[in-house]
Amino acid sequence: MARERQSMRKIKEMLRLNEAGFNKTQIEQLSGTTRKTVREYLRQAEHVGLRYPDIEKLSSKEIYAKLFPVTTERQHAIKDQPEWNDIHKELQKKHVTLALLWEEFIASNPNGCRYTQFCYHYDQWRKKLDLSMRQVHKLGEKCFVDYAGHTIPIINKETGEIRKAQIFVAVLGASNYTFAEATWTQSLPDWLSSHMNAFEYFGGVPELVIPDNLKSGVDKACRYEPDINKTYHDFALHYNVAIMPTRIRKPKDKPKVENAVLVVERWILAALRNRTFFNLTELNEAIDNLLEKLNTKPFKKLSGSRQSVFTEQEKSTLKPLPIIRYEYAQWKKAIVNIDYHVELEGHYYSVPYRYVKESIEIRYSAMIVTIFKDNKQLCSHLRSYLKGKHTTIKEHMPKSHQEYIEWTPSRIVSWASSIGEYTGTLVYRIINSKDHFALGYRSALGVIRLGNRYGNNRLEAAAQRAIVCGGYSYHSVKSILEKGLDQQPLPESQSNALPCDHENIRGAQYFNQTRKDIAICL
Repeated sequence: MARERQSMRKIKEMLRLNEAGFNKTQIEQLSGTTRKTVREYLRQAEHVGLRYPDIEKLSSKEIYAKLFPVTTERQHAIKDQPEWNDIHKELQKKHVTLALLWEEFIASNPNGCRYTQFCYHYDQWRKKLDLSMRQVHKLGEKCFVDYAGHTIPIINKETGEIRKAQIFVAVLGASNYTFAEATWTQSLPDWLSSHMNAFEYFGGVPELVIPDNLKSGVDKACRYEPDINKTYHDFALHYNVAIMPTRIRKPKDKPKVENAVLVVERWILAALRNRTFFNLTELNEAIDNLLEKLNTKPFKKLSGSRQSVFTEQEKSTLKPLPIIRYEYAQWKKAIVNIDYHVELEGHYYSVPYRYVKESIEIRYSAMIVTIFKDNKQLCSHLRSYLKGKHTTIKEHMPKSHQEYIEWTPSRIVSWASSIGEYTGTLVYRIINSKDHFALGYRSALGVIRLGNRYGNNRLEAAAQRAIVCGGYSYHSVKSILEKGLDQQPLPESQSNALPCDHENIRGAQYFNQTRKDIAICL
């Protein structure tokens, strides 16, 4: 079942990437499936007219039912053909190939070299470039991210403690435009925050983010099917960007960021080696100044600079930033308890009661807790940090439990007080001793119902003995009545024990007005 849910999640991701304009080869790499599988699923989806917006909120079973009842016709994959100075720049534009460039060249130069020689001479020229610049990356397509191997010490002025700051680096594939910042850790919150800061520095979002198999972003490193951290994937959905980790121990998979890290270490970290920093803000201001110099520094073997190429060519190809910044959220798996609540950091949130004992996923941010079943949202709550407390939506309860909400503690206590002072006090203490209102009301109603079986006089005597003994529960009162202890005199020192006064006891008058209605619930 878990494998089927994972498969449906990958199908969902394939349709999302297809909707975003990625070709099948790219979808194969991003989703971690074979080309044949990608082709079959997309063919099937097209045949039944299924698009990503149609399944975004469906469960795995619903997606499967819509996708697989019918067969599909074969669809031919659209293959994008890959790659002197101007030719190299033109290849960075979307859908431009060497074949197209040669056709344009030969149309204006009939006596020019043939296509085979055209490709050969371009390849020879390209080999003279640095490794990171030889690769042709489409404008706005890829952003490479990683941490530098070196850190920068920051000194606490008050304690003298030295703490090492991590250096995050991001570089755009086509222009080599570089971003860097210092963070305290390489943890997931810092990792995602640096991604957001990089996108805002670029003023847009690329199509692909290519990280190393960093533990913060990848749960399980694998050469062919790396598992993206659920929060990282959630972040990718928010920014409509695809995540494609590099292969393990394959630095040539990401020469852009390897080179960018080296450049940052040489031109920024080395320049700051003799400076002393006392806080992270001060360090990042220094990095920003040197980063501007780095991005405006002219290329040696190409015309322009990182900034000029970015401004003139790549910036306009980036996707716009979302209106709302991503709110960091984590995920947790849980099983719905028999009281139709799930626990998160000591607080309990309700789930529709029909999901009792089922496995669900919890997405929680600083403000919101959202609960999912098979990738389908069940409900959401405002986040609470009160440990041991419950957040409950009335509609999540069985109808028998919903009835409890209609009765305030004062109404239940007043009902009990009509039997006697001790019964009212006992019920008051029972309700206030329970953490969850449903459990308290249930016990209180159980105590009152004992009067139907044993009589109100015996119940009042049993309530007095329970108060003296500190037995504030339905089972204590029931045991006293079953054993006849209510009919035995209390010790002299305890016989004058009186109930505590409290504002919730209203007496018999209030009870007489509502008794007929309340009896229906019993």
